[in-house]
Amino acid sequence: MSELKIPAKKAGGLDFLSLGALVTRLDPGIVPFGFADLYQVHVSGGEFNVAANLARCFGQNTAVTSAMVDYPIGAKIEGEVRKMGVQGIYKRFKHDGVRGPNMAQVWSDRGQGVRAPVVFYNRANEAAALLKPGDFDWDALFAKGIRWFHSGGIFAALSPTTPELVIEAMKAAKKAGAVVSFDLNYRAKLWAANGSGASASSVLGRIAEQVDVIVGNEEDLQMGLGLKGPDIHAASKLDPEAFYRTIEEVKERWPNVKAVATTLREVKSTNRHLWSAVLWLEGKRYAAPTASWTSTTGWAAAMASPPASSTVFWRARTPGKPWPWAGPTAPFSPPSPGIPPWRPWIRWWPSPKAARHGFSVKAGIIARSGSTTDGLRLGVVRRLRSRRRALCPPPADENCIREAP
Repeated sequence: MSELKIPAKKAGGLDFLSLGALVTRLDPGIVPFGFADLYQVHVSGGEFNVAANLARCFGQNTAVTSAMVDYPIGAKIEGEVRKMGVQGIYKRFKHDGVRGPNMAQVWSDRGQGVRAPVVFYNRANEAAALLKPGDFDWDALFAKGIRWFHSGGIFAALSPTTPELVIEAMKAAKKAGAVVSFDLNYRAKLWAANGSGASASSVLGRIAEQVDVIVGNEEDLQMGLGLKGPDIHAASKLDPEAFYRTIEEVKERWPNVKAVATTLREVKSTNRHLWSAVLWLEGKRYAAPTASWTSTTGWAAAMASPPASSTVFWRARTPGKPWPWAGPTAPFSPPSPGIPPWRPWIRWWPSPKAARHGFSVKAGIIARSGSTTDGLRLGVVRRLRSRRRALCPPPADENCIREAP
């Protein structure tokens, strides 16, 4: 198995490109749907969120390829994509004024206390489901360089044509030398409703043949890829043993996969969750520390634009400059001989709407090369956000890293 290497940055090239559906999320706050009169509108999408986080928080040159409908909701979505610093590359559709095509809606009541969140879709006549191979000129998009390509299982589940487009794009990205990642994000309801007649495991198994990095927990791996998985009763949802055991099957069936990663979550209540992250990389295991997330407004508050999204991210160190995110409260030095190049981390930063949303947190893994002048960071990301309270007291330096001992 070849080593996972991220291509060098090229002038004018893309650091990251994702393929997926853009959606609006309607949020009534802590009020149940049956009693709500007002909703906040957020723009998101599992694949887009990755590009948005990389652009807004880490300064990378990112883009999203998606469907766009030329009507007022589409204009709202386009504007929010631009706000996040992401380049939008769209296959455009005209709305007929009555039935669509439409930009999908996700309805999300965030829950409160003992009342769990409620999430459901309206994806009727969704424009993204109409996307098919040939809709994008991948060779032209990648001509100036592409370092990382990403897509996900929600987009692949939308119709019989969307997984074929994913495979087409991945093949072009591999030809251009990019790392290819895929977030399984298995959703049984979507696969049951897409009309393809094909099972999720058969479709996602074909996609897995093209990827270097898979993101997904043990349920995603078993239900999405059709793996049997181990019969393990974990004492805690934060116990990664079931995840690691399932990876043994992934290695056997898809030897092209170099890394598998996921976030771990243990729900104490709607308002309090424990988070961690684990990574299997080329036969080695890595785990992040556990972070406690508390909000006065419930779990789905973490899904504010862009919502919670598992993905793999990377960050390059600029030669001659300090390692990114190092701060006086948690200095980070380049690797020394004999020290493993992967370390767990937790990072805080102000959200784009800090006055309203407080702070965000990421838990994941840092990857560093052996050189002190060229390094990369690879990790599992779960972006969280609290509206009315910072996620614990934030550090004095908002851009610092808190690392495990």
